[in-house]
Amino acid sequence: MSQINHLRLLPWSGADGQPAHLVTDGRGSFLSRLADQMEATQLETGTQVLKLSRAMLASIETPTSDELFYVTHRLAECLTDALRVAEIRGQRITGYEG
Repeated sequence: MSQINHLRLLPWSGADGQPAHLVTDGRGSFLSRLADQMEATQLETGTQVLKLSRAMLASIETPTSDELFYVTHRLAECLTDALRVAEIRGQRITGYEG
């Protein structure tokens, strides 16, 4: 029987908005691979939203307040996702023992 010794923060929240965790034995389970794919998707989405928002702000036309509200909301969502991915990946890095 394999030993369960890893608690992984997942890149999505539970139904009540609380952090979701995966208890695992450290091997690549289906749910673990799904979480890896979700992290990659979240980071790619953030890259695309940032690119589009920069283009909007650099445009000759001044964005409307509704457009600025929308892009600000999307950027905040993407930043939230990126910070969660950074936290997740930071937890997976083992301490350096020199």
